Amino acid sequence: MYLAANGRPDAPPRPDGVRRRVPGTVIALGAVSLVTDVSSEMVTAVLPLYLVLGLGLSPLQFGFLDGLFNGATALVRLLGGRLADRGGRHKRVAGAGYLLSALSRLGLLLAGGSTVGIAGSLAADRLGKGVRTAPRDAMISLSGPPETLGRAFGVHRAMDTTGALLGPLVAFAVLWATADAYDAVFVVSFCTGLLGVLLLVLYVPGASASPPRAPAPAVRYKALRDPAFRRILYAASLLGAATIGDAFLYLLLQQQLDLPPSLFPLLPLGAAGGYLLLAVPAGRIADRTGRRVPFLFGHVALLCAYAVLIAPVSWPTLVAVLALLGVFYASTDGVLMALAGPVLPAENKAGGFAIIQTGQALARLVGAAGFGAAWTVWGQGPALWVAVFALAAALVAAWRVLPAAHPTAPTLPAPPRSPAQETS
Repeated sequence: MYLAANGRPDAPPRPDGVRRRVPGTVIALGAVSLVTDVSSEMVTAVLPLYLVLGLGLSPLQFGFLDGLFNGATALVRLLGGRLADRGGRHKRVAGAGYLLSALSRLGLLLAGGSTVGIAGSLAADRLGKGVRTAPRDAMISLSGPPETLGRAFGVHRAMDTTGALLGPLVAFAVLWATADAYDAVFVVSFCTGLLGVLLLVLYVPGASASPPRAPAPAVRYKALRDPAFRRILYAASLLGAATIGDAFLYLLLQQQLDLPPSLFPLLPLGAAGGYLLLAVPAGRIADRTGRRVPFLFGHVALLCAYAVLIAPVSWPTLVAVLALLGVFYASTDGVLMALAGPVLPAENKAGGFAIIQTGQALARLVGAAGFGAAWTVWGQGPALWVAVFALAAALVAAWRVLPAAHPTAPTLPAPPRSPAQETS
């Protein structure tokens, strides 16, 4: 590894004359994520309407189910990461997660109006997502040299976001063609999810191009003992706790602009579009300049989104908030994984990613709950001011906590790869 003794994770300078390529493993995993996200976002787009309007669940019941299973997703990531690191079983564990999510669509179809069946299907979907995320990111991190991780994660996240954009459109097209037959959406989603599993089996290499691993019984979360990893974990969790959640931002926009409820599900598509356009450029910039500054800049964009909402809201405000959210996700999601990847040993990649993702997810749950409480007690305006000051303070702290960039770190040559494993 090119890291210095203190474990600095920022990318080294790009050597002259070396043409960067995105490994074929990243493209294959991106295709799997694209197809899987079409499947999952089809259900996500129609589920509130199906449960609340179709089956008569109250918004409180739906919110409780969704919040409970999202919290469970954060915790099960640790199990998925640990299992994947034992013997380098990243593909098998990720495949099990993708398959479980696909089967959950079939569970929704078979559940009918049973609340227990619906809850079980939602739980299976969230558990599948939690199990597969860390092993998938570990395969991306192990697929190429550390200095290209920003671009690799950017390409994967762009393909993933493409699926997130297409999913709701496919769902509404199916509903239109079948006269609001929700069962048809679940059937198409199930078939699409199985296609994602098939792509994983056929096109994602089973063995990671990584150094020999320690025997399985010796594998532990030793990354926690690394000072650089702990600083990344602390910074990501601290910033996550100062994040109020996208749903609150969309709700504020909807209320202050008096948008029709039918347009509310389309708001996330604006942010996703910005994410799609900026994910790859943000990853390339992170590879060239170091990942610390782009990661913090993304949170500055989020801070600006909060600040914009304090002023009187108009249609330009809507555009600005959605654009800033796109910048935030493009500069932080994959960049955080690229920041942590070089710090983690090969035998602990999935487990280390799972720890960071879990810490960040749980911190965001705390932040969202805190903002919801502040909104209830003080109102929208004071709650937004609290969010602005909290995120600003977290940014200052994270700037001091994150490992500093050192562009003079030495570069090791990239491991040899066959032409079949690469694509331009």
